[in-house]
Amino acid sequence: MLKLWESRSPRDRMIIVVLAAIVGVALYLLLVQSAYRGRAQLGSSLSVLRTQALRLDADANELARARAAPASPAPQSDLRTQVQTLAGSAGLAGALLRIDARDADQVQVVFGSVPFADWLIWIASLQAQRIRLDTSRIEALSTPGLVSVTATLARPKSQ
Repeated sequence: MLKLWESRSPRDRMIIVVLAAIVGVALYLLLVQSAYRGRAQLGSSLSVLRTQALRLDADANELARARAAPASPAPQSDLRTQVQTLAGSAGLAGALLRIDARDADQVQVVFGSVPFADWLIWIASLQAQRIRLDTSRIEALSTPGLVSVTATLARPKSQ
């Protein structure tokens, strides 16, 4: 390499040094620009990640608070009567074809033709009463929005 360098004229050496310097500066600027662009992207994603972390912390605190709250005792009234009353108050009593008590903590309900949206609202209100949907079979009817439902509802076992 040294022989090759020394074989060049001083003018060629100067041109090579200037070109090497220009290529070096261009590579440096390209590297700096790429790093700056990456830093900006990481900065924007960092704020999103911080927001998500705060939301996760709030959710974790809410979960800890919910777990720490004492569980309300399950109502000791007859589940069949309670479900029938709740169906009546939701306006679904007319569609209720049958309600059978399997045991003290489980009933099976059969609805002939009920609006699906009303069914969903009713199930949510049951969950507020600590009655959960155990199993269900929902079939769409020919009228849009109406379904027939066979469902098993349960509450926590009495102790």
